[in-house]
Amino acid sequence: MDGVGGACGQDATKMVMVLAATNFPWDIDEALKRRLEKRIYIPLPCKTGRVELLKINLKEVELSPDVNLEEIADLIVGYSGADITNVCRDAAMMSMRRKIEGLRPDQIKNMRKEELNLPTTMEDFRLAIKKVSKSVSNDDLKKYEEWMAEFGSI
Repeated sequence: MDGVGGACGQDATKMVMVLAATNFPWDIDEALKRRLEKRIYIPLPCKTGRVELLKINLKEVELSPDVNLEEIADLIVGYSGADITNVCRDAAMMSMRRKIEGLRPDQIKNMRKEELNLPTTMEDFRLAIKKVSKSVSNDDLKKYEEWMAEFGSI
C-alpha cells in the first residue's frame, strides 16, 4: 500500500500489509482506493464452492442418509456464504422444532438431550431453503461487476 513503508525504510521485517473487505466497494473513499493496490471481487460460490461450504457448516451436524449435498447445492444457486450458513443452521434446527412442537416449557425442559438430537433430513433442507432467501439480487451482482470493470485489479 502506497505510503505505508515510507517510515520503515527497506527493512522487510517492518513491512505492513493491509487486507480489507467490504460489501459496498463503491463507498470507498477515493484517497483510500488509490492506495489499495489490488481490488479483487470475490463472486458468489460456484457449485463446488457451495458443496464445500455445506460440508464446512454441517461438519458437526448429524445428517440423515437421504441428504444429498450436490442436490442441495443445486437448490441454492445465487446464495452467498452467509446465506448458506443460515440455510444450514435453520435445517439443523428443524428436527428439534418438530420434536418440541406443541409441548409446554416444562415438558421441553424435562426432555433428554438425546431426544432432541435427531438427524437433519433432506426435507429439512427444502423447508429451510423456502424460509431463507438469497440476499444478493441480480441488480447487486451487476453493480459489483460494473465496479470491478472500472476499478478492479483482476
